[in-house]
Amino acid sequence: MAEIKPEKEFKPYISAGERVAEFTVKSILLGALFGVIFGAATVYLALKAGLTVSASIPVAVLAISIGRKFFKTTILENNIIQTTGSAGESIAAGVVFTLPGFLFLSAGSNGEGFFSYWPIFILAALGGILGTLMMVPLRRSLIVDEHGTLPYPEGTACASVLIAGEKGGDFAKTAYMGLGFAFLYAILQKIFHLIAETPAWVTSQTNRFFPSATVNGEITPEYMGVGYIIGPRIAGVLVAGGVLAWLGLIPLLASLVPQDTTALQLVKLGYLKDLATAGGSGDWNPVTHTFGDYATAIYRAYIRQIGAGAVAAGGFITLIKTIPTIISSFKSSLGSIKTTGEVQVTKRTEDDLSFKLVIFGSIALVVLMAVLPQIPGDSVVNKLLIGVLVVVFGFFFVTVSSRIVGIIGSSSNPISGMTIATLMGTCLVFISVGWTGKVFEPMALVVGGMICIAAANAGATSQDLKTGYIVGATPKYQQIALFIGAIVSAVIIGVTLSILDRPTAAMQAQGITHAIGTDAYPAPQGTLMATLIKGLLSFNLDWQFVLVGVFLAITMELCGVKSLSFAVGAYLPLSTTLPIFAGGAIKGLVDIRNKKKGIHEDDELGRGSLFSTGLVAGGALMGVIYAFFMAFESTAGPVGKLNIEHFLTNSLGEGGYQLLGFIFFVIMGLVLYRVAVTGKKTEI
Repeated sequence: MAEIKPEKEFKPYISAGERVAEFTVKSILLGALFGVIFGAATVYLALKAGLTVSASIPVAVLAISIGRKFFKTTILENNIIQTTGSAGESIAAGVVFTLPGFLFLSAGSNGEGFFSYWPIFILAALGGILGTLMMVPLRRSLIVDEHGTLPYPEGTACASVLIAGEKGGDFAKTAYMGLGFAFLYAILQKIFHLIAETPAWVTSQTNRFFPSATVNGEITPEYMGVGYIIGPRIAGVLVAGGVLAWLGLIPLLASLVPQDTTALQLVKLGYLKDLATAGGSGDWNPVTHTFGDYATAIYRAYIRQIGAGAVAAGGFITLIKTIPTIISSFKSSLGSIKTTGEVQVTKRTEDDLSFKLVIFGSIALVVLMAVLPQIPGDSVVNKLLIGVLVVVFGFFFVTVSSRIVGIIGSSSNPISGMTIATLMGTCLVFISVGWTGKVFEPMALVVGGMICIAAANAGATSQDLKTGYIVGATPKYQQIALFIGAIVSAVIIGVTLSILDRPTAAMQAQGITHAIGTDAYPAPQGTLMATLIKGLLSFNLDWQFVLVGVFLAITMELCGVKSLSFAVGAYLPLSTTLPIFAGGAIKGLVDIRNKKKGIHEDDELGRGSLFSTGLVAGGALMGVIYAFFMAFESTAGPVGKLNIEHFLTNSLGEGGYQLLGFIFFVIMGLVLYRVAVTGKKTEI
């Protein structure tokens, strides 16, 4: 069987001999615009929920509607739009999952000083460039030679969207319906406050059998959309972790642990100044020695550390399970470098950027990291070691990321596991050369952060190159577009993080200087990365709680459940995972109905998924816009005048107001279900 013939046998939609407009100014500008939009939305969503959804298909849908209709773009120009635009989402995910960790490093490490615009921009841009750079020599090996072996599901789906759009397929309408619905819902919720933000049911701390149990949900369009996209299985595992934490562990600890003990733990963790100071997480009252919200106090004091241990263990388990893939990927990448050097480019569809660019680009990256003052490190030697570690780990995990997403898709890519492994390896190197203590924590986070960004971008880059291979794109133009997309996206990602991190007036009154890390933007992965680094270099982890989480993850894995999803659910508030589960449950009902009727619809391109994509984009973008308004006192005032929550609570009572919000959320779910099961099927 001739296994390496796909390159000769496969015929792209646009043949190598055809000359079609491709790398044009309008395609780059449109792609950059979409990269900015989805980059900002991803920052918001990842900070809130610790989750992201792929932007590749939404950008492809926008390309065939806006680009083709208003700018008369060709299919190859639409491919460049999609390629440039999708970089924003992947880089934003890598940034948000790691770099907020600067805020949570040990006091005295100066980590907080690096969480500013220029360090974030530089690390995001360099990490994104690294992910694309390392994929240049791997394209032929993974995308071309293994075309029949590695399906790259999102890349193949995007190619189908672009080809269907060229033939007149109708994808955009449903996505725009979802976006418009989400915008209207979010305006009613965030501006007018007609819809309650987080309806809740909480038992009293004095309840004898079930104290401080909490059921609540942040009923937003983006969470419902995410739940529908990830499906009932993953959404169910996510909410299971939250159910255990908020309806199991918190009531148990509320029964056993005195409130003074919990307050002391919060002081140790920095969530409360001292026992004589009111406020902090859970609203501590120093006079009565009680919390106004004991469930939140326990969550901050104990559950987050248990969740961090579970996420760490889940990441390691995921990594261990992919070791065979890692080894084979590494061997293939070494072989592909030799092959790339020998290949004589003769056709447009085989024209990659030069391998020399990879070599000199890697050297330039190390040099830049050594000389830029925004990179932590006391000397050039410190920074050179960081740069070398970034390139070494980068090549390894870019290869791993590309092969994994080729099999299971970008959404299931275990980026967190790779980042944890990078942090472990980096900290062990630091320890071996005597670099222990607080001052080296930011340096370790830089290595982990850049590898996370590079691996995330490499996964998205692989999908884009697969799309290009199918439609007949010129590889070097795609690679250049990816570099442009990485830099443009890094600009807006830094701006968005800076805006979202600005505390509101209410936060400032409580002494909070950073909104990231609060209940508004928990940044779960960033907190985890900082916790791991501190534990490895400074030995200040509460291991008793972390180990509970470790064995929770092991237990779930032994039960055949994906431990990482469960662990993330245990770490996040139930208010996040419960509305996500609602979206997943709707997807499950749609699947059951379609199965009974014998209907088969593509999970990525079905009407429900497209409408949900619109819900995610619309809700997240409105969240960014609202956060922008509230970050500046001059605009917060006029927006606040539109708030009718006080009128509604006086008219309906607090319970009635929350019930009204729940009814709106149910209506949104019914609309999503009806869209998914009615109308013309989106087939390709």
